[in-house]
Amino acid sequence: FEKVSDMTNHLTGVANFIFELAQLREKPRSGWELLKVPDKERVAAHVLRMAQLAYVLAVMEGHPDPNHVAMCALFHENDETRLPDLNKVAARYVPDFDKGQVVREQTADLGAVGEQIFAFWNEVHERKTQAGVIAKDADYLECAFTAKEYAEQGHDFADDWMKNNRAALKTKSAQDLFERMIIMGSNDWWQGLKKLG
Repeated sequence: FEKVSDMTNHLTGVANFIFELAQLREKPRSGWELLKVPDKERVAAHVLRMAQLAYVLAVMEGHPDPNHVAMCALFHENDETRLPDLNKVAARYVPDFDKGQVVREQTADLGAVGEQIFAFWNEVHERKTQAGVIAKDADYLECAFTAKEYAEQGHDFADDWMKNNRAALKTKSAQDLFERMIIMGSNDWWQGLKKLG
């Protein structure tokens, strides 16, 4: 009976975690408020493209385990289910949150999988490993790509986001990709793909 109870508690913890992740679908990225973007990117959308970008950057950088880098990126914003996504102006006035405590508590009932999720999250936030550095570069680079898209839509000052994120990039692959992105248009990808007739 005790094993059944333990399994029930574990499954409840996992289900609660999955429900909690839905907060990332709801939460807008607050930095774009400063640009007056009406339909702001959500945290979950940022995480999706960032995780895919992290995988690509890991391959470009020759990392031995691109899947690991992508997983680091996938969980890197988990603290934002419980904390606000503060833009850089707001962060000036708010003391640093203990984001690690949030993720430790959030994953405490998940057993071994929770320990691994915390390790993925922590690797990005500490940036002491190659995987953490690449994943954080994917974070900055995804933000720069989004800023480029917003700039093309006429949002003044989006160039500031591109410049600031460019300055933060550590890997050559991310720097090279940024330089290519900056001279392109965000609609270039579909040119020539439309079916004629």
